[in-house]
Amino acid sequence: MIQLKRAYAPAEPDDGYRILVDRLWPRGMSKAKEHLDLWMKQIAPSTDLRKAWNHNPNTILEFAESYRRELDANPAVEQLEQILADHPVVTFVYGARDPLVNHARILRDYVEERQKVQ
Repeated sequence: MIQLKRAYAPAEPDDGYRILVDRLWPRGMSKAKEHLDLWMKQIAPSTDLRKAWNHNPNTILEFAESYRRELDANPAVEQLEQILADHPVVTFVYGARDPLVNHARILRDYVEERQKVQ
């Protein structure tokens, strides 16, 4: 099971294995207090893609398509899939303000779709 949680929300025991899926560390957050198991920068959108999108909700579909293309070519996806196989509950932690318009949601959907195919 993959859960999503904003970095600014407190960690909870039912979060399972917590992975920060952002390329940048969330502003104002202490690395010691975040309770992360892994910071997986390489699974986040490229810097160019992230800057071009700028979290604009009007272009989420275009961003999602571009991010999925990046994921198709990203070897870190296999590492992530192994982590998911090893842990019954994984929480993708992200820094974006909007819980609906963010790359973590796209990443979760992408990985879940791949799991169904395999």
